Formats: sequence, C-alpha cells, structure tokens
Amino acid sequence: MLDASTKAQLKSYLERATQTIEIVASLDDSKASGDLQSLLKDIADVSPLVKVSESSDDNHRKPSFSINRPGENHGPRFAGLPMGHEFTSLILALLQIGGYPPKVDEAILEQIRALDGEFKFEIYVSLTCHSCPDVVQALNLMAIQNPRFTNTMIDGALFQDEVKERQIMAVPTVFLNGTEFSQGRMSLEEILAKIDTSGIEREAKKIAAKAPFDVLVVGGGPAGAAAAVYAARKGIRTGVASERFGGQVLDTLGIENFISIKQTEGPQFAVALEQHVRDYDVDIMNLQRAKALVPNAGLGKDMIEIQLESGASLQARSVIISTGARWRNINVPGEHEYKNKGVAYCPHCDGPLFKGKRVAVIGGGNSGVEAAIDLAGIVGHVTLIEFDSVLRADAVLQRKLQSLKNVSVFTHAQTTEITGDSQRVNGLVYKNRSTDELHKIELEGVFIQIGLIPNTDWLKGTVELSKHGEIVVDARGQTSLPGVFAAGDATTVPFKQIIIAAGDGAKAALSAFDHLIRTSVPVVEMEPALAD
Repeated sequence: MLDASTKAQLKSYLERATQTIEIVASLDDSKASGDLQSLLKDIADVSPLVKVSESSDDNHRKPSFSINRPGENHGPRFAGLPMGHEFTSLILALLQIGGYPPKVDEAILEQIRALDGEFKFEIYVSLTCHSCPDVVQALNLMAIQNPRFTNTMIDGALFQDEVKERQIMAVPTVFLNGTEFSQGRMSLEEILAKIDTSGIEREAKKIAAKAPFDVLVVGGGPAGAAAAVYAARKGIRTGVASERFGGQVLDTLGIENFISIKQTEGPQFAVALEQHVRDYDVDIMNLQRAKALVPNAGLGKDMIEIQLESGASLQARSVIISTGARWRNINVPGEHEYKNKGVAYCPHCDGPLFKGKRVAVIGGGNSGVEAAIDLAGIVGHVTLIEFDSVLRADAVLQRKLQSLKNVSVFTHAQTTEITGDSQRVNGLVYKNRSTDELHKIELEGVFIQIGLIPNTDWLKGTVELSKHGEIVVDARGQTSLPGVFAAGDATTVPFKQIIIAAGDGAKAALSAFDHLIRTSVPVVEMEPALAD
C-alpha cells in the first residue's frame, strides 16, 4: 500500500514510540477493506511495537480500525482509508498512543482530562479537505487524553449512505452524541471552549488582569504575525489578540507565490507563522475577537483600549489592527438557508461530496475559474456564472477552463436566487442582464467565489474607513487615530496577497515603534534593538 519512501519515513516516526500500539480492524470483502488491510500490514512491518488484529464485532463500520494502548478501548477510530491529508492524522494518533507527547500546553491537556461526561464524536471528512485534519487531530487527542471521549473519523466518499442520511453537504462535519456539533475548521481550543463554557470566563479574567502592552496586535494572520515579530525584536512588551491564529490562510490550499517558499499549504504556513512568533517574547491570546476600540483610555488618557467579545479588555500604548477579511456573500434568497446544505465556499474541502453531481460556481475571477477547473475533475458538470460581460481571470486559467468539456460559462449573468427543497440545494436562478430574462439551472451545489470583505465592522465610528469598509492607512500604516496602525487585507492597500500583508505588518510595527519613542515612555525598559 505504501511506497518504499513513505514506509521509511513512517518507520523513522514510529521509532519515537515507547509503548505497544494495538490496532484492531473491522473488515469485509470489499476492495477498500483489502486496501486497509495492506496499509495496516505496512504499519506493523515498520515497528515491532505495532500489533494488528481483526475484530469479529459487527457494530463498527467496515472498513475501519481503532488504535489503542493495551487494555484501553477509547482511542481514535478511522472509518475508511486515512490517506491524503488524513495520513498525518494517522501518524499523530499512532505516536500519541505510543507514548510520544503531543505538542500542546500542559494547561490545555489538564483541562481536557478534567472534563466529565460522555463525549462520542464522529467527524465526516474528505481526504482532499485541508481543513479536516486539524479537527480530526484535535478530537483524536481528546480521546487519547480522556477515557470519557471517543472519536471516529469517517471518509464521506466511502460511506455515502451515511452522508445522504445525515444530509451532510460540507466537511468537516462533527457530530457529538448523535447530534450535529459543528461544521468547518475548529482548533482544539475552539472545541474546548464550546464544550467547557466555564473556560471562557476563566480565560477572560486572566486577560483582563494583564498589564498594558507597548504594542498590541489585533489579528493573527500573516500581517499580524509579521507585526508581532518586528515589534518583539525591538524589546518592547508585545501582545497578539487573535480570533484564530493564521486567519484566512487557514482556508487557503496551495501557496506558490510566497518568495523563497516554492510551495506550501495554508494550514502548514499558519503553523509556521505561529511558531515563529512564539520564538519571541510575545503574549499570544487566541480565541479572542475584538468588539470595540476605545482611544484615550486609562487613567493617564494615553492608552488605547481593545474590548473583546469575551468581556475582557486590553490596553496598549499603540495598536496594530490586522483583522483580515472573510468570504463575501452574494446575499440572495437561499444562500443563508442552504449554507453547508449545498452552498459552499471551499471547493477543495467540499468538492468530493459532489462527485458526479451538477454544481455552479459564482464568480469569474481567478478564484472562481480555479474552483471551476478543480471541480470539473470531480463533479458531473460545472456551470460558471459571472456578473460582468467577460471573465476576469488570468488568460492561462481561461484557456484551461475553455478546454474542459463538462463546463458551461454564462457571463453578464446575475444570480437572483438559490433554490432548495428545505433540506438541500436543488437549483439556481440567474438573470440575463442583457435581456432581463430569468433562467433556472437544476443542480446540487453552489460554490461562491466573489472575493472578500474586510473584518472591520467593530471599528465603525472610531477609525476612518473607505466606502468598501477598509481601514484607510497612509504609507506608514498609520490610521486616522494617533497610535493606531493597520496592515493586511483589512486596509486600503491594494493587492490582497500574503506577502504584501506580511510586509505591511512589519512596516506597521516599525511605525508603531517610531511612534512610541517619539511620544511616550514604553511600558518596559527599552532594550537594544536587534539587527533587522
């Protein structure tokens, strides 16, 4: 099942294990079971600590297998063949069951172990979904750490009857004790916060007690990460308050234009960003969403206050806003009602769920055309709908699109409604803008790819915003408020690119430092600045 190179790599990983790993498989006579049997044999061949057996219990999905320590039965279960993006989830589960410690703060592990109750998780994935592994790995970790937890990863493409019965139209979809728990990417901290609500209050109290910062970065995407590194290198007290570290990069599949990195994937890039920031003395506060900015706060009226949705507040002498952007909605009837029931925003994640079906892509820019090209290799037919009279994607993408036989393109077309049967999408209505004639297309899925909207609603009435809601900044990243800087996709800077956001984050940090040394005494005693 595994080639020689992959087996050698797996062997090197499993050499870190120190305890026996028991794998128990539930198989039938299907080809998928045969493939799984070969995979498990390859795993057992590379480590003497791995013991594989077959179960006669008919209560489990077939093919599937569990991973446990001797005498335990709450370890992770994989229903299907965990290859593709989920191969990493398999390796981590093997290592953690084998005694290799997870790279998670001990306080979080203690919080998991202390949770009481019964938690039976099931997570439906596609093997091409780059958002799914984070959730699978978080739930597996919880099952390994706490015997009151179980988790089963289910390949939706293999268990399509379940997908249909449970009306799953997006991945990852998580069920807890038989009831839908969540859809989409979630971090371990986010899952914990949803289960252990008292943890939110405890964290808010800790945050509220923090001393003021010299520089507080709001947002943890590429701009925020760069700003934090550059500020911390100046030896000043630096904090990052972020809803989710990595930001929209977490929802990006391939990155091939960040200079010096030929190719990577968004989630990997996001992990690298956070690791780089943690190499410095930066106070990272995750799962913290900004609610309001209050200038001239504090007793000395020289502080800027950031109020958080959790109820806590932070104060700083300067602030760098890097809250990024989110997917733009088309705001037509049916979009909200059928979100994750046929309406999707990530073709890489959800495309496999529409195998052989008819879908539409709304948007004729690079994102829309790339989505149509990707989907054409999976689904039965793709209809691309563009509001403008011409597609706006790069010429090379348009040529590729035109070469595909299962793609139709309608330009000068306005989507007016997404229709459904109250359970899932069954069609789309668009208007020919030249004739005003309405047309209905029967289909099962709609992928919306019309760009981004800045995450700046919480700033209205405080800093100057453009008509598009972007933060107005000058060449130094300064906003309309002294001491408040901004960087990245939330600003008026053109060309929303990762590399531009990172550069602007660094520039904003240098500007904030310059502001501090010219206008106030920093919170901490200044240390010599390190070389750039």
